[in-house]
Amino acid sequence: MFLENIVPPIPSELIMPLAGYRSAQGQMSIIVVILAGTFGSILGILPWYWLGRAVGKNRIIRLALRHGRWLTVTPREIDAAADQLERHGAAAVLWGRLVPTVRTLISIPAGIIEMPFLVFVGYSAIGSLLGTAGLALGGYALGQAYDTISGFVDPVATAVLVGIVVFYVYRVVTFDPKRT
Repeated sequence: MFLENIVPPIPSELIMPLAGYRSAQGQMSIIVVILAGTFGSILGILPWYWLGRAVGKNRIIRLALRHGRWLTVTPREIDAAADQLERHGAAAVLWGRLVPTVRTLISIPAGIIEMPFLVFVGYSAIGSLLGTAGLALGGYALGQAYDTISGFVDPVATAVLVGIVVFYVYRVVTFDPKRT
């Protein structure tokens, strides 16, 4: 879960259900799986929060102006993310932890707007706990059926990774710096 937040293409939607399944098989404790997943997730978002806080909005916007095509983000999108976070506050951080990709990226605007660290970590912990518990308990509930559906999971995981790469390439190719 730590690496999922540092290197976003690693999907927790595959990691946590598998760990839950292994718990159902008696190979791990479901409580330890959920707590370890939550802890790893929190550790993985901290560098992004501190990056946003240390670099600040103006420098991140300049970075987007210079390298926006490769980052696939425009200054307008950075402004919009910061505005949304200011408008919705810590609740956006909590619910953002449940949405793939957003769960990592929401940390940067939280740092940019200088959300108090303990508020950020507290709401992130609640959201991460809900997300990891839901995924792990889903895998736990599958129990023996996991072997049956694993033939479907592998192609879906591959399709998700291919989709991420295709979407990134699409964003790079169609990037319009005038959207700044």
